[in-house]
Amino acid sequence: MNRTRIIIVVVVAVLLALFASIGTYRFLSNKGRMAEDARLQTVGVIVADVDIPFGSTILPGQVVLSAWPKDRYPKDVLSDVKAAVGRVVRREFARGEPIVESKLLTTSKNVGMLSLRIPQGMRAFTVRVNEAVGVGGFLMPDARVDVLLTTTSSDQRATQMSKIILEDIRVLAVGQTIDQKDSKPISVGTVTLAVTPEDAEKLALASNDGKIHLVLRNFADSEKVKTSGISKDRLLSGQHGIPGPVKKQPSRVKKVAPASPVRVKRFTVEVIKGNSRSEETF
Repeated sequence: MNRTRIIIVVVVAVLLALFASIGTYRFLSNKGRMAEDARLQTVGVIVADVDIPFGSTILPGQVVLSAWPKDRYPKDVLSDVKAAVGRVVRREFARGEPIVESKLLTTSKNVGMLSLRIPQGMRAFTVRVNEAVGVGGFLMPDARVDVLLTTTSSDQRATQMSKIILEDIRVLAVGQTIDQKDSKPISVGTVTLAVTPEDAEKLALASNDGKIHLVLRNFADSEKVKTSGISKDRLLSGQHGIPGPVKKQPSRVKKVAPASPVRVKRFTVEVIKGNSRSEETF
């Protein structure tokens, strides 16, 4: 009797183990099949790995390839990381958002890109330069410069002078180049600066009134220095500053003291005649 019970228990345990094995196999098979079906029903698209702000250039670490449902991804989404890197964003992307062509600027060179780089409240002003004015071709986009004006004074002397009129100005573009791709000098005829509306008025007047020079400054140096300018006369004399109007000193009239009266020395002679006596003065 005990032997029969043992056999029954063993058979039941084997059957239960067999059913558990079959169930586990079917479950894993279905899960793998579902994963394979899910993989076949998704496509690889480029999505933003971080928030990408408006007007910025997409960098390699900002986008990744991600699986996206085949029936839900945007039609103009990019599928290659290389196609997204270097493009300029015309609408901001949130993290995880697909990178679509409609939110990027066209790949045509510099089409519409400069306007996106102008900071809020600023203006783009282009000045004509040559190799000397343009710091020997070493000006690059995003460099910082001072604007130096050489002109003549408005007084009667018409003295030639130089004065820094703008400081710490950002370079938006050098010629038609708005991105610095290498450190090679660029020889161009124009430089575009980011200025305030008030500074744009100063530059417009300075461009017509005299000669403009761009002075390259350290990118980390944002300190503004007040200068009084220098004139040709002060330059040759070794003094700094623009001379003011010459003040005429009032002429001094030398006062002459009145001449003292000349004293005439006189002599008195006593004359005696008999009993009379008198005095004569000479």
